[in-house]
Amino acid sequence: IANVYPAYRYTGPLLEEEALKKAAENGLSSPEFLELCVWLGSQIKPLCNMEESITSADGDKDIESFQLEISGFLKEMSCPYSSLISGDLKDRLREKEDCLKLLLFLSTELQALKILHSKQIKGSHLEKHNEIYQEVQAICDALGLPISSSSDIPPLLTSVELKIKDILSKVQNNLVGKSLLTKPLNSDQVERLEKINDALRSEYECRRRMLMKRLDVTVQSFGWSDRAKVKTDDIARIYQPKRYALSPKSAITLAHLLAAREDLSKIIRTSSGSTRENTVCAINKV
Repeated sequence: IANVYPAYRYTGPLLEEEALKKAAENGLSSPEFLELCVWLGSQIKPLCNMEESITSADGDKDIESFQLEISGFLKEMSCPYSSLISGDLKDRLREKEDCLKLLLFLSTELQALKILHSKQIKGSHLEKHNEIYQEVQAICDALGLPISSSSDIPPLLTSVELKIKDILSKVQNNLVGKSLLTKPLNSDQVERLEKINDALRSEYECRRRMLMKRLDVTVQSFGWSDRAKVKTDDIARIYQPKRYALSPKSAITLAHLLAAREDLSKIIRTSSGSTRENTVCAINKV
């Protein structure tokens, strides 16, 4: 369960498996367990427009009221675990197994909702606008232009154009190099190129997912030995932040083609004799 939380930016004290188990054992008497339940509820609620909510048990609020909130929240989500939504309210989260069931259900529901939400906004006009705005903002950052509070793109592009013209007027004519694409593109050609790029990105995404899965399996295999089993949390703490930083999606867009220079077309043969003289090592001779 703990492996899921870093992906959704949970920064609480229960990121390690042992801490999570201890909190589940203490159940409702553990402030960390209560805090995690509240956090999961706050992440789930806006994704499915729920009426019920889980609020903090701090202050004058008693544990029984907190349990009532959890019960109502689970019933609205059609929780399949009868032990969590039926029977005596005071006995529902008394056992460690029931506390882990609660966290497992909320965590997996959050995962599913995140996936569905990402599919809904994928390709939408809002997502496209945000993507374009982020690209233009990145250009402004690279050029040292001040950050604009407005999300209106045309004024930003005007500022970018003026800044680039000012910079180019102060350097040699051949500094940037000639464009790799020598002819202008019409709208039909742009559309066709975008379709080709989408097909290539889909293919590369498939390959990246395969490589990332192989990486996961390889790292998991390191923990099979008895010596490594006691360091599972240490491995996860080091590996997971780096793993979640990897994206299966390619960042290459049509803009990269338009910005490409002639020097990009030069292919260096990595297997030629002259090149291998500098890259060969002892292991290649085995």
